[in-house]
Amino acid sequence: MNQPVLFALQVYGIAIVIAMLVAVLIKVMVSVTGRLERITAAKTVPQGEVCPVAEGIPEEDVAALSAAIFAAIGAHHILHISPSHRTWSSHGRAAQHTSHAVLQRPQH
Repeated sequence: MNQPVLFALQVYGIAIVIAMLVAVLIKVMVSVTGRLERITAAKTVPQGEVCPVAEGIPEEDVAALSAAIFAAIGAHHILHISPSHRTWSSHGRAAQHTSHAVLQRPQH
């Protein structure tokens, strides 16, 4: 073989080795940060009072939903849960119903 082909193969070989080293380094960093997050998440379980909930909802359901949300999104703080006013939904529902209404046209 001639000299330029050997040089190109050497450059490709070095590039492959560097790429593999970077991939292994990234894999190690991801696994280490994942373990650190699991350790810190286990230590920072929020403690406190359960916020007031609307009447008629069992406390067991609130606890189960809170646990599911915590498991899904992690340690976030729920600041306020209160019954919502349904004016926006009633206006939206009225707009939906009137959009399907047949227009009343005067008869000639």
